[in-house]
Amino acid sequence: MSYWLVKSEPSSYSWAQFVQDKQTVWSGVRNYAARLHLRNMKKGDEVFFYHSNEGTDIVGIAKVIKEAYQDPTTDDDRWVAVDLKVHKKLKKPVPLDTIKKDKRLANMALVRIGRLSVQPVTDSEYKVIMELASDKSS
Repeated sequence: MSYWLVKSEPSSYSWAQFVQDKQTVWSGVRNYAARLHLRNMKKGDEVFFYHSNEGTDIVGIAKVIKEAYQDPTTDDDRWVAVDLKVHKKLKKPVPLDTIKKDKRLANMALVRIGRLSVQPVTDSEYKVIMELASDKSS
């Protein structure tokens, strides 16, 4: 299994809305690097849900339930979407400031290339985030 992080501004699509919807199409991504990451997502992969711009916290975990397919928001077949379902809310949100201060996360894409909307998360980064969220069960 691989780990990922997706970003959404709460005013556009919040964790609360995602929980209400139970699942969603992750579409509208128009960045080449992010598209590559969407294409590499596999069914069952876990995905951190990050609130960007407002709040700047990792707040929950989604799971990939459908791998990359033609993005329904465009006729351009170069762009893809994936389907995500809610997996679980983190016991406590992990703020960007906390992530940036933790030396173990210095190489995390969220720290290095902060504007990227879909990014990989390493196994060790995943474990540190779960520790920071006080959720050692995963």
